[in-house]
Amino acid sequence: MKKLKENVRLRIETQGREIARILENYSDTEIGKVTVKHLMGGMRGLQAMVCNTSYVDPQKGLFVGGFDVPAFSGKTPEEILYLLCTGVFPKKDALTELRDELAKRHEVPRHVWPLLRNLPKDTHPMTMLSMGILAMDSQSVFKQKYSEGIPKKEHWEYTLEDSLNLIAKLPELAAGIYRIRFFDGELISYAPSLDWAENLVHMLGIETADSSFADFMRLYLVLHCDHEGGNVSAFTARVVNSALSNIYYAASAGLNGLAGPLHGLANQECLRFIQRIHDQLGKSPGKEEIRSYVLKTLDSGNVIPGYGHAVLRATDPRFTAFLKFSGKYCDTTPYLQTVKDLYAVVPGLLKTYKGGKVANPYPNVDAISGTLLHYYGLEHFDYYTVLFGVSRILGFCAQNTIARGLNQPIIRPKSVTNKWLLDFLGKASKDIKHQKTMSIKFPRKKQTRESLKRE
Repeated sequence: MKKLKENVRLRIETQGREIARILENYSDTEIGKVTVKHLMGGMRGLQAMVCNTSYVDPQKGLFVGGFDVPAFSGKTPEEILYLLCTGVFPKKDALTELRDELAKRHEVPRHVWPLLRNLPKDTHPMTMLSMGILAMDSQSVFKQKYSEGIPKKEHWEYTLEDSLNLIAKLPELAAGIYRIRFFDGELISYAPSLDWAENLVHMLGIETADSSFADFMRLYLVLHCDHEGGNVSAFTARVVNSALSNIYYAASAGLNGLAGPLHGLANQECLRFIQRIHDQLGKSPGKEEIRSYVLKTLDSGNVIPGYGHAVLRATDPRFTAFLKFSGKYCDTTPYLQTVKDLYAVVPGLLKTYKGGKVANPYPNVDAISGTLLHYYGLEHFDYYTVLFGVSRILGFCAQNTIARGLNQPIIRPKSVTNKWLLDFLGKASKDIKHQKTMSIKFPRKKQTRESLKRE
């Protein structure tokens, strides 16, 4: 882990100097305004935090460590983890070192399995994942070292230590949840010769028609790794860790946010929408039939799942990456053909729909990801978000490791009441009226009656 720690330390020191320079010169500079809509609308669009692991450009999509989707989509999850933590891709020896570290740490503590097996049979897989991670809190190195009184400058090292321990165990934990929840509960042993994503595929125990499942899983885990710092799951994980709760607490909390229907469940809704199309129109509907179905859906007041995005104003490059992958392996299957037909039909309809134009009529990653999971034999929809969570924990861990290295404070914004807001708005309204009155009564320069008439 020496090379990873060296590069994480270098990144922390570099960003620390940047922050010190910014605060020294611009600490009181205003970068925007807070409106009532921000307060009442979930803070959407409010620039209120800094995240250096990734960002989303409205036109170009997700960037991780400064690299866009075409530049990083061919990498492995281990390379992406290194990039998220350090800002650079690992060289061959550093990548080998990281893979060896993850392999050494892979085993899930034995006490976790009885806990998961004793849950009610209908427990949601995301609940199982969150509980499984929380149950490993007893192994937190950060918690132990903090109780011993380590200095703040070492917080990041033990957060990184916890992060590697957690990430290493995710394939075994996630696959075990799948086996317990949907099958006979018999676990499949870890294979030391396989990489992180391959082991997840191996331990799921799903028979596939070809060997591309591991390639797909690598791509899936890479494309979902991080998505700025303000989304529900990443922000929740950061808030929890900002209180110095260890990474097990933080990751579990972030996953609980990801489990919500408005965040991590979107790929399920997209696949269900495609299934409804096939149920009503047959296995091979034409584009005109799909167009009519989409219009009926819009006319009934419903949205088209997988289309639109909070930030993007163009086709999600992650959707494009998955579409390219499907073209190589499976684009002739009925569901994926419908994905392509929807892509050809929906944006044009949304641009001109009589019920109102949308800000972004283009597909996001969820418009195709669930369909590909289904193609590879993952037919239990409730499990999809577990895989999303496994990937997104890479971002949780990187963001919080860097935050601890920068000694970032506890996150604690100020809230106000409706009464405070109404009082403030009433005062602001009076001030505006007063200013208008004052501008008439007291003009800036002495003016005669005739000059006022001319103006």
